[in-house]
Amino acid sequence: MKRVYHLDLTKGMIRGATVALLPGDPSRAGLLAGAVSEMYGGRAGEIAFNREFCTYLSETERGKVLVTSTGIGGPSASIAVEELAILGVTTFIRVGTTGAIQSGIRTGDVVVTTAAVRLDGASRHYAPIEYPAVADHGIVCALIEGARGAGVRYHVGISASSDTFYPGEERDDSFRRYVIRELRGSAEEWLNLGVLNYEMEAATILTMTASMGLRGGCITGVVNRAGKGGITERNLRLGERNVVRAAVASLGSILDAVG
Repeated sequence: MKRVYHLDLTKGMIRGATVALLPGDPSRAGLLAGAVSEMYGGRAGEIAFNREFCTYLSETERGKVLVTSTGIGGPSASIAVEELAILGVTTFIRVGTTGAIQSGIRTGDVVVTTAAVRLDGASRHYAPIEYPAVADHGIVCALIEGARGAGVRYHVGISASSDTFYPGEERDDSFRRYVIRELRGSAEEWLNLGVLNYEMEAATILTMTASMGLRGGCITGVVNRAGKGGITERNLRLGERNVVRAAVASLGSILDAVG
């Protein structure tokens, strides 16, 4: 049975799962998988861990769910989506953390992404820049209902996906404390255009899924104000906890939809 190279998985290992949750951080994979099994019954276990890609399989009473970490950024996320699709996965939901752009968004809130500004490079290898990075409507609706059901404050709209954390957000705490001319003023521009948040993978995942006939979505927990200072342990845990709760609560309707 063919084993995909980077994820170190075979079709037999995923046991027919067609839904995948995609955290960035490998350490969040077990947390997510455990939360899935706790809510829907069944069991979860790690089935592969290679490089940044840690995969758990949750076998629940409602259906099977994969959790695969993607690492940071579009290139590694594209590998995860590509290889999971080869194995038969058809629904991909990024579950991550984010920095808020709009002032009305607070730490601990979640953002349900409807579309992403393509500030990445990886998505351009799948579709020209004119092609929109859009989320599947059904997944967006399920994520909204999941946030409501979990009692988590949420926002719905456009995210900006940057290839870099420091200059891409115009952060002033980088080594050089310098942002190239092309990026100066970009944060203010996205603010004025109504973009909700910065993150690093949605544009790649949503461009890939939309262009390949797959279903994609993204939900992120707010851990800081984009471009402003560091991320505290408390805020990280708050954003992480709330996005996990909302994402897991959304899975019931998603699993029902895929049969």
